[in-house]
Amino acid sequence: MSSEELNNKSTEDKITPKHRDKVEALDNLSLGISIVVAILLGIALGFGLKAFTGYAWTLWIGVFWGIAAAVMNIYKSYKKAQKGYDELLKDPKYKYAAEHGINKNYDDD
Repeated sequence: MSSEELNNKSTEDKITPKHRDKVEALDNLSLGISIVVAILLGIALGFGLKAFTGYAWTLWIGVFWGIAAAVMNIYKSYKKAQKGYDELLKDPKYKYAAEHGINKNYDDD
């Protein structure tokens, strides 16, 4: 093997991480976890406000804040996925089908 072949082989190994699929799965799982954590932190904040101020309605401020944080997490995840799809459309294999409205349905076979 020449040194050029070895360099090409080592470059190919660097392009695809070994545990890439696991990291992507954990990233998708983290959205569900972050929604639950955001709402629970909001409820905890509401209980803290209720204990600090003595007003029962301050609990709902914390609940609303937690739900708002969860919605923001969903929005950020959506934008990240949309960016990934937009980059996928730059691939020539998918670009032609997207531009010409070709949608193959393989269930008919």
